[in-house]
Amino acid sequence: MSDTAIFQLAEAAGFAREYRSAFGEQKQATAEALHALLEAVGLPCTSEAQCRESHVRLAALKCGERLPPLVTATVGQPIRLPAVQRLAGRCYRIEFEPGGHVDGRFADDFGGGLELAPVDCGGYHRLLVDDSAITLAVAPPRCFGVADALGAAGAAGVAEPAPGLWALGAQLYSLRRPGDGGIGDFSGLAQLAHAAAGRGASALAISPVHAMFSADVGRFSPYGPSSRLFLNALHIDPGSVLGPDALAAAIDTLDADARSALQRLEQLPLIDWPAAATLRLRLLRRLFEMYSNREAGDELEQFRLEAGDALRDHARFEALHAWRLAHGESGDWRTWPAALCEPRAPGVAAFAAQHAEEVAFHEFLQWQAARGMRGAQQAARAAGMPIGLIADLAVGADNGGSQAWSRQDEIINGVSVGAPPDQLNARGQSWGLGAFSPHAMKAGGFHAYIEMLRATFAYAGGARIDHVLGLSRLWLVPDGASPEQGAYLHYPMEDLLRLIALESWRHRSIVIGEDLGTVPHGFDQQLAQAGLLGIRVLLFQRDGNRFLQPPEWPAKAIATTATHDLPTLAGWWAGRDIEWRSRLDLLEIGQSEAQARDARAHERREMWRALTEAGCASGDLPDSEAGVAPVDEAVRFVAATPAPLAVLPLEDALGLPEQPNLPGTVDSHPNWRRRLPGTVDTLLEQPAAARRLAILDRARPRPGG
Repeated sequence: MSDTAIFQLAEAAGFAREYRSAFGEQKQATAEALHALLEAVGLPCTSEAQCRESHVRLAALKCGERLPPLVTATVGQPIRLPAVQRLAGRCYRIEFEPGGHVDGRFADDFGGGLELAPVDCGGYHRLLVDDSAITLAVAPPRCFGVADALGAAGAAGVAEPAPGLWALGAQLYSLRRPGDGGIGDFSGLAQLAHAAAGRGASALAISPVHAMFSADVGRFSPYGPSSRLFLNALHIDPGSVLGPDALAAAIDTLDADARSALQRLEQLPLIDWPAAATLRLRLLRRLFEMYSNREAGDELEQFRLEAGDALRDHARFEALHAWRLAHGESGDWRTWPAALCEPRAPGVAAFAAQHAEEVAFHEFLQWQAARGMRGAQQAARAAGMPIGLIADLAVGADNGGSQAWSRQDEIINGVSVGAPPDQLNARGQSWGLGAFSPHAMKAGGFHAYIEMLRATFAYAGGARIDHVLGLSRLWLVPDGASPEQGAYLHYPMEDLLRLIALESWRHRSIVIGEDLGTVPHGFDQQLAQAGLLGIRVLLFQRDGNRFLQPPEWPAKAIATTATHDLPTLAGWWAGRDIEWRSRLDLLEIGQSEAQARDARAHERREMWRALTEAGCASGDLPDSEAGVAPVDEAVRFVAATPAPLAVLPLEDALGLPEQPNLPGTVDSHPNWRRRLPGTVDTLLEQPAAARRLAILDRARPRPGG
């Protein structure tokens, strides 16, 4: 098979043969990588005949002589449809979601495409032509923004410049609460939100709370979930289910060793996920049994009805997954018998009927998790936060998990989302996560994408989209290949941005996009135009070696001191990250630890110069070897930027030296296990934290706060 034929098919399928790396180099994807990726997306190309058939299949996916099931548009702008010749001169009707309709007729000669007159109201409207109907997703021109959350939008819907607000960032699992059994929970989150609001915070950004694998508690990375449609049951506070008396009764059913373990696990500096998760699930199962013995509740049944097939599928997957593992079989659904590989298969229905109580247990867990998350958001808003919780949408879900099993038509099998070599990881990354197929998304009316957005916005006042670069393109790596042997697949960015804007307004939630890494030319401007806030991190805001001064930071991105993948301020100043990377052979290729430390010394001097020039610091350079870091000064610096929202991670508020996650590691660094040194009821009262929050609040006072 010729490389040329593979390259041509890849281009037609949306794969990029060439790209510019984060280091400014022009790179090319290999024919071998593209061949493997094309096979994964259902476009075989081993022979000339297969290539021809794949081109035909691609043309069919692009709808050809019929309208796609969903077309996106923008309020007040003409709605452009594909050129479907048979519709020339046909009459149509648009039925508006709020009610009412308008009739029209397509032109007899429409050249390059059909066009409808602008629609002035956003929503999911219906276009009826002959005996068919499609959805018109008409979105506002931008996402719901910080100014909108403050009620500061102009009469025409254009946001006024928002006063700078500030937020805390928290890894939910790290929160401590007396009686939490060793894992942070939604009750602790509600307490932290109340405390942060009391100090002037407008929002609380949290780590992902997606559903994990209840039967495989050793998998706990919040960015490697089973499903992004549901919540992590391990964050349920058992005491909130039926009350403290019921919890006490449930604990009494545990043996003495288990009761002792609950107290011991609570005190550990690192989460023992397998032990703590197993005990929490035991308690939740006992509480479920106690609940089931009572009169059935209307609230749970209503939750089932509203969640529909998606909840049923997830609960069945959890039950199947647990049963398979318990019987020594593989938990990866891709290796299951054919009768269990399809959610609608009779074999799955039969299994669910035989294990009805187990399926009901997982439905119960999702109900309780939703109650907990909703309660935390209500606590945040009641305490005065205009935004409240900012949820985190992971870039993908595990290929062997619930979402991939239940949404097989939309998710590509046989590839992993990742990143080419860049500043964050010189060797590139492959995350083991599945990706939506852009062709299947369009063919399916973006159903799976919309339901995921709604799940993300459901219980929060904002959403952070991890690796938002995926709206434009995703780096896909064939299974078994190294991260460098991948290629970019392009996505319908305009459609996705419109759907995000539409759902953000329906849920009145701000949207933040993590846009760090290899950024395509013009991408930042596209995000800004859509009202989707980017992220700017202190360590990366430079022009060469010089750190940018606060006025040079953009006004359409949030500002933060760090992210979960980066060293804390104290850790960076001391070179703690260099120590870790040297120990684990993760330094830049060809760089020694001594060279890295010399470079860091220069960076420290440059940062101190920037802090001093901005009037945020004075005096001599703090002594890194003495454990002194300019955390207060850096907080003051970030607060002075024009960003509409400044976010301070709790690790920096407390001046901690260790970061939550070290990219490129799994078990060699305690990723996603560190707990905070103090309980949520007193955490922000610690002198260092209180002082830094006061710095933020003086620089960015909340209107009316």
